[in-house]
Amino acid sequence: MPTILPAEEHHYPSLHQTLDTVAREKKYLALTEAPPYDSTTDFYRHLRATHSPHFVVVENNQVIGWCDIAPTFGQTRSHAGTLGIALHPNARGQGLGPQLLRAAIEAAWLKGLTRIELTVRDDNLPAKALYERFGFQHEGLQRQAMRVDGVYHDVHAMALLATEATAPH
Repeated sequence: MPTILPAEEHHYPSLHQTLDTVAREKKYLALTEAPPYDSTTDFYRHLRATHSPHFVVVENNQVIGWCDIAPTFGQTRSHAGTLGIALHPNARGQGLGPQLLRAAIEAAWLKGLTRIELTVRDDNLPAKALYERFGFQHEGLQRQAMRVDGVYHDVHAMALLATEATAPH
């Protein structure tokens, strides 16, 4: 049975593999393959060092998904975090996305963040619907913001404010 846990160092190798699998789908992430392992673990360690929300879904000792809310750059943006979430293809459709998202959002509010932002590809309808259920608002369309194999894709900017957050229905 899948379990949602705070990400720890021993999760990083499996997390990196899942990142690479999802990236190579070329549908959900800004990456088309995982960065080198050392770069990825540096990012994960930065999340831990800043006490940023970072959760994984583990099944049979393998990470099959994650959700993080990374700090934004600059003192004037210290109240905001940027959300990243993905599930291994075999882990989708099991209700794990909402569980991960809920854990990360709750941790973000406890950390003192008041804004969570994200971008999502226009054709990723399940993700957009999930974010809307959690109260994320559309803040704009970034035209041709992603290019995959020569094809441009629009991206929606969305955000959730702590003052507007509601439990999904």
